[in-house]
Amino acid sequence: MLAQATNAKLSLAVYDTGGTPEGAAAAARLALKKRAGVILGPLMAVEVPGVVAAAGGTVPVISFSNDANLRESGAFLLGITARQSVSAILQYASDRGIRRVAVGGEDRGWGAQVRAAAEVEGAALGLTVNPLPAGDLFTLPGNVAGSADGLPDAVLMPDIAGLAQLAPQLAAKGIQPLAALPELDLPGEMFQQLEGTWLAAPDPAGFANFARQFEQRMGTRPGIIAALAFDASSILNQMRQSGGLDRSAVLATNGFSGVCGHVRFREDGSAARNLTILELAAGGIRKIAAPQPA
Repeated sequence: MLAQATNAKLSLAVYDTGGTPEGAAAAARLALKKRAGVILGPLMAVEVPGVVAAAGGTVPVISFSNDANLRESGAFLLGITARQSVSAILQYASDRGIRRVAVGGEDRGWGAQVRAAAEVEGAALGLTVNPLPAGDLFTLPGNVAGSADGLPDAVLMPDIAGLAQLAPQLAAKGIQPLAALPELDLPGEMFQQLEGTWLAAPDPAGFANFARQFEQRMGTRPGIIAALAFDASSILNQMRQSGGLDRSAVLATNGFSGVCGHVRFREDGSAARNLTILELAAGGIRKIAAPQPA
């Protein structure tokens, strides 16, 4: 999906990219023929270079991708990246005495990005960060995360399902569960099993209001992409009010507010976000710390 906004008036036109780099580039060229002032999208990281090339620096490209490898690509990244989530949650954990972290998940896609982010952010915080070994964490020999007994202080997982499988072992050993998730609408039926898990995410109050209105209109719960699309439209309105739909407006010093929280774009296309620290509990999600810069 790719959308355009025109300078003549604030209106949107939507184009199907087909989910391919070629389709995304073609959609961008069509949007530019229609005198787009800003391009919103694409969603997939592989589509971004073609859209940026088609735009040729003439209009801003605000992608929904969460792939931090797209920094310096020419696009602005609206998606919540693994590094943003990991940075905020590790800072909070470090402040509360966590020193040894094991990181699980698949070594590809979002899982690989979470692991890479944990290594960088953990080193900056003075934490010992190691991969979570396969199999039973507590019966494997050797040093898992720099401790005498081979046990970490916390386990960071990039997915709820993977964390749920470890939950009984973590609870038995008093190890703090941490999560870095690409989604906002979490499965409530798993909260009791994952009680005590810490994660960093946009303030749930803002997303809940949006989700309620979305469900009333569309008959289904929204996910992260719907929330980002809503925020992108809100950013356009805020840009328009501040004077225009150009690169300087995207780089507005004060940034923009939305249902996914406050975001401020940097020159390299990355974004600074404020993420709230949350804890899963049997009764739902509760905020345990004010928004952390990420």
